[in-house]
Amino acid sequence: MIMRTILFLLFSLQVTIAQVITWTPNFPTQNDSIYVYFNATQGNGGLAGYTGDVYAHTGVITNLSTNPSDWRYVKTNWGQNTPETKLERIGPDLYLFKIRPAVRAFYGVPVSENILQAAFVFRSGVQVGGQYLEGKTETGGDIFLPLFGAGLNVAITKPAQYPVFPAMNDTVRITAISSHSINLALYVNDVLVAQTTDSTLNHNIIVTESGKKRVKAMATGSNNQTVADSIYYVVNPPLTIEPLPSGIVDGINYTSNSSMTLSLYAPEKDFVYVIGDFNNWEVETDYFMKQTPDGKRWWAEVNGLTSQQEYIFQYLVNGNMRIADPYSEKISDPWHDKNISASTYPNLIQYPVGKTTQIASVIQTGQQPFNWQVTNFERPAPADLVIYELLIRDFLSTHDYKTLKDTLSYLKRLGVNAIELMPVMEFSGNESWGYNPTFHLAPDKYYGTKDDLKKFIDAAHAEGMAVILDIVLNHIDNPSPLARLYWDAQNNRPSINNPWLNPLPRHPFNVFNDFNHERDATKYYVDRVNLWWLKEYNVDGYRFDLSKGFTQTYSGSNIALWNQYDQSRINLLKRMADVIWNYDSTAYVILEHFADNSEEIVLSNYGMMLWGNMNHDYAEASMGYNSNLSWGSYKARGWNDPHLITYAESHDEERIMYKNLQWGNSSGSYNIKQLNTALQRIKLIASFLFTIPGPKMFWQFGELGYDVSINYPCRTCNKPILWNYLNDARRTNVYKVFAALIKLKEYDAFRSTDFNLNVGTYSKRININHSSMNVSVIGNFNVLPMNNNPNFSNTGWWYEYFTGDSIFVTDTQAPFVLEPGEFRIYTTVRLPKPEDGILSNVEAFDAGIVEEFYLGQNYPNPFNPSTDIIYTVKEPADVTIKIYDMLGREVKTLVNETKSAGSYVTSWTGDNNSGQQVSSGVYFYRMEAGNYSSARKMVFLK
Repeated sequence: MIMRTILFLLFSLQVTIAQVITWTPNFPTQNDSIYVYFNATQGNGGLAGYTGDVYAHTGVITNLSTNPSDWRYVKTNWGQNTPETKLERIGPDLYLFKIRPAVRAFYGVPVSENILQAAFVFRSGVQVGGQYLEGKTETGGDIFLPLFGAGLNVAITKPAQYPVFPAMNDTVRITAISSHSINLALYVNDVLVAQTTDSTLNHNIIVTESGKKRVKAMATGSNNQTVADSIYYVVNPPLTIEPLPSGIVDGINYTSNSSMTLSLYAPEKDFVYVIGDFNNWEVETDYFMKQTPDGKRWWAEVNGLTSQQEYIFQYLVNGNMRIADPYSEKISDPWHDKNISASTYPNLIQYPVGKTTQIASVIQTGQQPFNWQVTNFERPAPADLVIYELLIRDFLSTHDYKTLKDTLSYLKRLGVNAIELMPVMEFSGNESWGYNPTFHLAPDKYYGTKDDLKKFIDAAHAEGMAVILDIVLNHIDNPSPLARLYWDAQNNRPSINNPWLNPLPRHPFNVFNDFNHERDATKYYVDRVNLWWLKEYNVDGYRFDLSKGFTQTYSGSNIALWNQYDQSRINLLKRMADVIWNYDSTAYVILEHFADNSEEIVLSNYGMMLWGNMNHDYAEASMGYNSNLSWGSYKARGWNDPHLITYAESHDEERIMYKNLQWGNSSGSYNIKQLNTALQRIKLIASFLFTIPGPKMFWQFGELGYDVSINYPCRTCNKPILWNYLNDARRTNVYKVFAALIKLKEYDAFRSTDFNLNVGTYSKRININHSSMNVSVIGNFNVLPMNNNPNFSNTGWWYEYFTGDSIFVTDTQAPFVLEPGEFRIYTTVRLPKPEDGILSNVEAFDAGIVEEFYLGQNYPNPFNPSTDIIYTVKEPADVTIKIYDMLGREVKTLVNETKSAGSYVTSWTGDNNSGQQVSSGVYFYRMEAGNYSSARKMVFLK
């Protein structure tokens, strides 16, 4: 007996064919022409009634595909309309799509690949209401058309999906078709029930017994060769109504080293089975879930598990939906796990390809508790927080917790006392900012194992650093069971009866699926999530993304209305914070809120901290334009407590260094567009960020003057990881200045509540008064020299922090003349002086021994408006570096002088020797020093 091709079986679980599409011939091969008929009223009905043009987004599944989503040789990009993908309308809601002259030729598949299926999503030719209408399966999946080998074939075409779940005395209608057969027979549990010499067999099975029955169609060829296809149906046992056992919560409950109890919140569902490795992914009546008396939960005990062995399982809901547990601590992803390296996640359990589809849960009994080394960590006081926000993906090329743990010393030297990780909960895909969450209790495996995460947190605590998780509870992405369980496939959104999600968002700027925070189911879920990471991972608190969205007050697209004081939102946030603080009274609750100040005052007074986005004002100041920094002070906002987390940059804004280089102001030789000057301006704004009393935050690599645009090559795309900045003393001096400024926050004066800001003009000043010492910070944000009045609080000796210089003040209002970008920090107590020279521009950037002449690759490349070239000189030599065009003509001389041994940086801004800008294109630069000569290529893009 020959069964259907193994790889076809692998993907057949997702095939819904009979209602959505039909085709001729019945058994198409990869070398046939196929007519595909699409009924828009079937499946999800997303194109039903649509009268415009309809197009196919289509590709093939081949022997090289790894899962049903791994389409190959896709015709056109999504949304692209071409004649070859347009469907022919042949009747109301009925369309014809022609694949000709043959499948292989139509898709352009090489003969080295075996085509198993054609795959389709049908869509409207234009967007309707901002999105394309889609024709998909009933559950919103892709549509597949199987391909067969030449000769003898057989297929059960009705029912279209299995398993089937008839009731007692129902009729199961079977249609089997064959090609090149002399006999077609049908068996139920290996008992012959019908046969024919025709190529089609229709048979009705009257269900008279409960349990599981397997139906097999067998075709016999002229040489007595046989092929078979099979399905099975299950008559559900009587539903058991029984309360949850004591202590069982929604999700996965480990009850012993060999057992677990599962609880699924799924009101209005008809029945649920548990399927998984432990029952070979077959529906078995022993795994039929019980229902609680209120009809809202389904639960089952699973026994006989091997301690510490990982298993994969799902819930099969209503016989047609496979979902993971919403509270999974680990998931198995059929699409993206294969792209996670063994070095990042060793021994990752493999997805059960061919046995199921969609994301599944991973469980493991007998897990050993993590051995925490730090059990008495004292969190920094909220007012003292210096938070370093980072995205693991763009911070480390290895993108894993293990390497991040090894990088803690870098942050420790900087003075950071809290690390805020952009979302690490399971999100769609692998490479992401993380704001598309799917499973809130599971760490995303792209960053490593859960124990690696715990080791990182433990190590951070050992270094005195808190770990804050950026968490997304405004919305959830489509693959989440919370969305899939109650989904309106026709409108491609959560259904109206979804217990957690709004069908349509209630506020502007929402993405994915909006949580309804007024629902009890959502409150339960939110509280479980928030307590989970505190209990299981010892995190120190949360930054709640888009917390202003935690409301059911409808504001549509009206941003001003959304920003207004909202008591219901306040009540929801207070309730959420109370649950956290009842468990851990010192956990940080940080909101990305940006609502009306009257609302933020209430939340601050309640104990929550709030992000203070000052990017625009600090960027303007850095670029040399007038701005007002006063809103960076919690006192200026009328708050009682220092709960404002002020920042100049977060993940969400354009990098200030990039703005400096693009749009910096200038006067004479002072030009902020020049790298050296731009880096000095970063020191300047840092001096007016960290010295304002209250918590602070900054974005990764800001301490090195990161100057790659947030939009390079797109907003959320991977960014260059530029640890080579540490080879440039100009940038490491920025790091050292940041560290020196952060060091000041250890002194009680910088916790003072007696301070005032005069920061509304180019000449800015901060005055702090405290019993331990008084402070005056002055800075010139202009591009011209300016007078600056330090407004000293008293006469007598004052000491400048960075230089150690002392002055005896007799006139507290006597102004200082500050050069452009210059700042000074005066205190009435002499403080330990930071390293000499870190406020200065430097050209040589490596004081170490240089062992060779070397010309480095310019960065960035391609570039606009400027690029840096690193070079080293082994011994004193006459050095020239010149730029040439593609014809070998000299464009610009960058260096032509005698250099001592050392490492250097020179810059080019795309100008020629006459000072004129050159055209976009490819250029070469050559270095000559003694007998050394080397050239490299660069690209200038306007």
